[in-house]
Amino acid sequence: MRQEIIQYIYNKRELQQFLREQPQWYRKLSREPEQLEQFEVASLHYFKKTIPHRIEKFSNNMHMASMMMNMLQAFNTSK
Repeated sequence: MRQEIIQYIYNKRELQQFLREQPQWYRKLSREPEQLEQFEVASLHYFKKTIPHRIEKFSNNMHMASMMMNMLQAFNTSK
């Protein structure tokens, strides 16, 4: 693999971890270094850091907070 690609990956902890967990990318990047962008996109999907994943996480947190508020209100009205 090219030295500049190795340096780029090892300067970003998540990419380094992704490469360790998905070693087939080492071979892909060695053969086709221009796939670095696809590697980063695959990493974002793997760690669920894309915009749709973030929106889903935010939505789930809001739903959980709403459920907690409803439970608290039900508890207070039952007293």
